[in-house]
This record gives sequence, C-alpha cells and structure tokens, in this order.
Amino acid sequence: MSLKFIGIDPDTDRDHCPTVWVDPEAREILLQGWKPDPATAAECDATSPANGPVPDSEAIIRIPARMVPMIREACDAVERAELR
Repeated sequence: MSLKFIGIDPDTDRDHCPTVWVDPEAREILLQGWKPDPATAAECDATSPANGPVPDSEAIIRIPARMVPMIREACDAVERAELR
C-alpha cells in the first residue's frame, strides 16, 4: 500500500490533527478526525437508514469545514487513479 498524504488541518496543534490521505491503488480516501460526543453518536445512529448502530469496524468522525479543499483534492486524486 502506498498512501498519498493530502493535507492536515491548518489550525492543528499537532496533537489533535484531522488529516486526509488517499490510497490510489484501492481508490479510497482515508480520514482522521475527532470522535463525536456520545449524544452526537446516538443522534447519528438514530437518524441513519442503516439497520442498526455503527459497527465496531466503522467510525463516525468530525472534520472541520476548513478542510473541504483537502477533501476535494482527495476526491480528485481518487478519480484520477480510477482513470488509469
């Protein structure tokens, strides 16, 4: 696996760092973000069309809006990998 680093929260304190990577081979975007508080996680579970709560193999994360350009860049990178 060869991940491509896309970007890190520009307001990071280097301890709590939402981050974006791309895996071009798998054509996937990887995100590091903050875990939601229990009330937000419960609301996500309650409003999801899925058949149950978020499984242990998945996670809900928060990404600050200031990182939207990085997420767009990651989407573009994944699409370019798909075109090869």
